[in-house]
Amino acid sequence: MKRIFIILAAATFMSCEGDSENLPAPYYSIEGKWVVEGSIPEGNTMYIYEDGLRYTYYCVEGDCESLYNSYEANDGNHIPGPLNYTFENDILTVDLNFGNELVTPITFECDGGEAIFETPGYSLFRLNSDCQ
Repeated sequence: MKRIFIILAAATFMSCEGDSENLPAPYYSIEGKWVVEGSIPEGNTMYIYEDGLRYTYYCVEGDCESLYNSYEANDGNHIPGPLNYTFENDILTVDLNFGNELVTPITFECDGGEAIFETPGYSLFRLNSDCQ
């Protein structure tokens, strides 16, 4: 009887090992600092998504990555008027004001370091993610 129990326990353990198909997909958040595709070091746009607000920052010269790392949401360095956003069920909705909205499904790649916007068809890269 003891032998049967050990065999059943071992079989159960082995059948679960490597069964990654049943694991849930990882959840990635849009919260944080994101740069426009190709914007480091030559580009100039970064967004910070934090607490339902999207802040926009520009860098016109110098070490943009270092500058972007120093910025914090609502620190006064962003362009006026942060925009409201929601991110639910992998759908990003940004209120662009005056009745305009960006509504797009987002998929993540590179362990959450790349956010691929289905519409209009571009990517943002998490600052310091090494995914660019």
